Amino acid sequence: MHHHEKSAFLKFFITYFVSVALLILVAGFFYFNQMKSHLLRMEEFSLIKYARHLKMGEPISEFHKEYHYIYLKNEEKHIDIRNFGSIGNEFTKIIPMNHNSFYLQVFKSKKEFNERVLSLKVKIILIQVFLLLLFAFLSYKLAKNALKPLQESISTLDKFAKDLIHDLNTPVTSIKLNMKLLEKNPQLKGDKIVERLKKSVHNIEELHENLNILLQEETFQMEELNICKLVKEVVEMQQEIYSSIYFEVDCNTLKIKVNANAIKQILQNIISNACKYNSQDGFVKIYHHNGALYIQDSGKGIEEPEKIFDRSYSAEHSTGIGLDIVKRLAFAMKIRIEVQTSHTGSCFILHFI
Repeated sequence: MHHHEKSAFLKFFITYFVSVALLILVAGFFYFNQMKSHLLRMEEFSLIKYARHLKMGEPISEFHKEYHYIYLKNEEKHIDIRNFGSIGNEFTKIIPMNHNSFYLQVFKSKKEFNERVLSLKVKIILIQVFLLLLFAFLSYKLAKNALKPLQESISTLDKFAKDLIHDLNTPVTSIKLNMKLLEKNPQLKGDKIVERLKKSVHNIEELHENLNILLQEETFQMEELNICKLVKEVVEMQQEIYSSIYFEVDCNTLKIKVNANAIKQILQNIISNACKYNSQDGFVKIYHHNGALYIQDSGKGIEEPEKIFDRSYSAEHSTGIGLDIVKRLAFAMKIRIEVQTSHTGSCFILHFI
């Protein structure tokens, strides 16, 4: 599963599951409160029934020892008929007697009520857990089914891209060989047209490599390596194309766990852009500090650095799909890229998490 597919899957799954989970939890909460109120009413009715038996002189053998009563002297104060409440670990209710000299106050232990409430709570929690597991499974299935059209489209595009890259291998190789033959011609040495052609061929080669690496994103093999060697290889390639740029490399040992082809492509895209959009006779400095790699140039800076990794970004110094691929490859290898820019140049910082 591609990273964007995983992201879409998680978003769908989390949105659906969280919505249903909240509904289940809220419904359970209100149902518990409703049932608890019902149990309280039942406790009040049982006290009223107990008081009626006492007032009528009927047998109270059906009422266990959790019930008891006392008589209160009437002090000419109003007693609310809804006086059901609790005192400590007992429920209580005051009932007027047939004559107005006394009130009857009846009591019942909360023990049975507490046991019923606990049983109710456990039952609701178990039902909620079952429903959450059920809807988690349904959310997973729905998310997988929702992704099927996307996966089929991506599979078709990947197949098309692989076929396209395969078909491009021959013309790209032919162009590169013919370009080398032109460079060997002494009459064309230093010719501006040839130099422009050389850079155009280099751009085509970069695009070809970008697409080829991108299609390998899901099969990356991570290994620990010293990327300073790759930095120097990339710099040597760029020096052949941009002979007017001064390169300063201060990188000897920086070992990280990455995919060799992917990190090389990231370096190539960033360093290539640093050269393309540099000032005349500018410089590119590459060094590492505290486990991070710095790639600094002397260009004009970037107007909207927060947008440069978007494929839709368009500006005077637009970088095409190169930095979009950099972002995707970096995300796949858990590399965080920070961009610092000013009117005197830009600096790309690769933080290896």
